[in-house]
Amino acid sequence: MKSKYDIGFICQFALDDFKTKYAGSLLGFIWAFLQPAVTVVIYWFVFQIGFGNEAVNNVPFIIWLVSGLLPWFFVSDAINNSTASLVEYSYLVKKVVFNIDILPLARIISVLFIQLFLLVVAIVLSIVYGVMPSVYWLQIVYYMLYMVIICTGIAYFTSALYVFFKDTIQVVAIILQVFFWGTPIVWQMKVMPEHIQTILRYNPLYYITNGYRDALVNHKWFVEYPIGDVLYYWFVAFVVLGIGMYTFKKLKQHFADVL
Repeated sequence: MKSKYDIGFICQFALDDFKTKYAGSLLGFIWAFLQPAVTVVIYWFVFQIGFGNEAVNNVPFIIWLVSGLLPWFFVSDAINNSTASLVEYSYLVKKVVFNIDILPLARIISVLFIQLFLLVVAIVLSIVYGVMPSVYWLQIVYYMLYMVIICTGIAYFTSALYVFFKDTIQVVAIILQVFFWGTPIVWQMKVMPEHIQTILRYNPLYYITNGYRDALVNHKWFVEYPIGDVLYYWFVAFVVLGIGMYTFKKLKQHFADVL
């Protein structure tokens, strides 16, 4: 029996969604990579040129910065794009024969394509700056998996709510902004008092951002984290996934009526 989550179909749908998003624009899919590039340049200019930040742990600041921004680009784009997925594909939601469960997930995968490309660019940039390839880089797969799981849970939750409450997307944007500045992405954790650091470490985005940096620049294995911390982060990820899928399932029967 064919699964309703046909990976091949979902990936093809995600690819088509990616192409459709930039169809008709002058630069096409280049916009998907141009915006992250401009963001990196702005933060590099402000924090290194403006504030005079230097190398972090003997790693060029630009490499340290990019390794932290990479997962953020995925998280923010995945959640923002998937939140509106049901509304934007309302004509599919109204079709009885179409499996609407795949819509938020397809948006996650669509953004994952961009993440993989940006990762390749980051690796090339690292080599240019003298940070040579390492076996530690393979850990990116582990952190990427964690990132996809928790973002999928959020996507199912927010996309379901957005059908009924159009303010959801504004709330999501504000929360993402809070998480961005509350996570050591463009600033270092050591600038915070110890008790604040302890609180901030409960943020799953900290685990992802720090994990990317451990893999790409710090050369630290994910198994070196205290087992209690690792269990906490994965517990949160699966709780978020469970809540998201439960909410989606409970509200699903009303989507077509509202849309």
